[in-house]
Amino acid sequence: MQMQTKKIFYGSAVLLCTYVLSSCSSGEYKQSNNNVTIHELSDAEMLNPINYTDASAGYILTNLFQPLIAIDFKTLELVPVLAVSRPQIEKTEDGKGMIITYNIRPEAKWDNGSPITAKDVEFTLKVIKNPKVNCQHQKPYFEFIQDVKLYPEDPKKITMVCKDVYILAESSSGVVVIPEYFYDPKGLMRDFTVSQLSREGEKLVDDKKINEFATYYNSEKVSREKDQIVGSGPYKLSEWITGQRIVLERKKEWWGDKLTNENCYFEAFADKLIYQTVNDQTSALVSLKAGNLDVMYSIKPKDFVDLPKSDKFTQSFNAYTPMFLAYTYIGLNTKSPKLSDKNVRQALAHLVDVEKLIKVTMYDLAERITGPIHPSKKKDYNAEIAPYDYNIDKAKQMLADAGWKDTDGNGILDKVIDGQKTEFTLNFTVNSGNDIRKQSALIFQEDARKAGIEVTVTQQDWTVYLNNQKKHNFEVFFGSWVSAPVPNDFKQIFHTESALNEGSNFVSFGSAASDALIDSIKVELDEEKRAVLNKRFQKILYDETSYIFLYSPLERIAIHKRFTNAEPSVARPGFWEAGFKLAETNTASN
Repeated sequence: MQMQTKKIFYGSAVLLCTYVLSSCSSGEYKQSNNNVTIHELSDAEMLNPINYTDASAGYILTNLFQPLIAIDFKTLELVPVLAVSRPQIEKTEDGKGMIITYNIRPEAKWDNGSPITAKDVEFTLKVIKNPKVNCQHQKPYFEFIQDVKLYPEDPKKITMVCKDVYILAESSSGVVVIPEYFYDPKGLMRDFTVSQLSREGEKLVDDKKINEFATYYNSEKVSREKDQIVGSGPYKLSEWITGQRIVLERKKEWWGDKLTNENCYFEAFADKLIYQTVNDQTSALVSLKAGNLDVMYSIKPKDFVDLPKSDKFTQSFNAYTPMFLAYTYIGLNTKSPKLSDKNVRQALAHLVDVEKLIKVTMYDLAERITGPIHPSKKKDYNAEIAPYDYNIDKAKQMLADAGWKDTDGNGILDKVIDGQKTEFTLNFTVNSGNDIRKQSALIFQEDARKAGIEVTVTQQDWTVYLNNQKKHNFEVFFGSWVSAPVPNDFKQIFHTESALNEGSNFVSFGSAASDALIDSIKVELDEEKRAVLNKRFQKILYDETSYIFLYSPLERIAIHKRFTNAEPSVARPGFWEAGFKLAETNTASN
């Protein structure tokens, strides 16, 4: 799953990439006034572990909620969190499906002291499959789970019955678990089974209890109010001042403290995690150097390459550039009459000087890409695809061939569409506070002007920006997706089903043929065969050009030297702040 981020998600895989973070050393948590302040460019969209869509929210949620299994911060291998171990997985007798069995740790408890049980896992799956819960981006990753089996003699055991073999079966089944007692006190979802919701979900959209639960669970109350956000993680929400900060406070008694040496996910040493919102990155950098921030990531490339010149910075901070499993792109709304012709979209791709963007906006801290698979995945990445060359003359000819000409001599191309003369104007939206995106859009604006296209660059608040994409209310936007080190499932972002109901296929890409290919990739366990399918899919994406793929960046992180156990990782956001320790109080045994 992948996730869009305002630096930009998690993608994504989205859900996976936001629950993959940890750092590894042993030692018990002790109250030590060890607060970690992390810069955020804007507020998280929400703190709802099922409904969130932006990666920054996902990073925060990692400290509040826990999954059955997750990806280790350093090894990038799956490790058990709420589960005792990785699941037992078997194929069904007919070989078409899978049986996945988990056992939950006996120590695992909710904040009220009640045990975390298989009923909570079942409930979480029901929430995801509730047709009215606003988690359309999550649903594709759980379609393969059709039913569950509970064991009265062992309330900590659950078996998931899966209709398909699925490449992400293990990682997706390791769902982030929420407490039934807290989020469904009326028992509204108890009248439904996972099987029923899997088979008949859309038929239940008018059911009174389905709607009552969804209305409550989708509410701002459940997503923002500190007493309404309850998970099994080491932290609780203690403060959220809109536009200023989100503060998480370490629980004084957390069930995971007994398992500090078990694996990395049980390391939570910071007393408070303070996510400080500073919309202007220049101001944030000043605050960092002044010691008001401990961590800053996705630092503007120009600022990052200049950091070594500052004695104040080098004395107090370490700088890191871990590889970033993400890609940036320019999204084109294929439903726009101006952009519905793929030849026009290809022409626009020839107007994007990607090498200039990498040099001027990224200071060479990025690698050009031609598709959604990271180049480090050499087996799956289609290296035979040649990127669109920057060629204004070629773009002009392609636009002319598509019927776009300047018939009135005003310098802007025009064409008759649906009986009306239409000038080729485009609105390019970027999120406020992201100078890289704004600069990139302005560079494109100038090159498009040379081809006879008038581009307006519009900055939008992050929430508005994201909502407009979900509602397909845009022409062109600058986006990015973050992924996890797992096989790629493209359904969330590129399947036509995901273009509906505010899913993540913002650009409305796809056809019956591409959908069939996506569905084939999802169930192909043979790596060699899947690689062939992946490369074929990348070629289709390239030809259709609903995305103009740009580059995969290196992350740019600064972490204060007063912390140990702060090594970077490929796993986003590249650090695990809960595991930071003050150097002078780091007395844990290893």
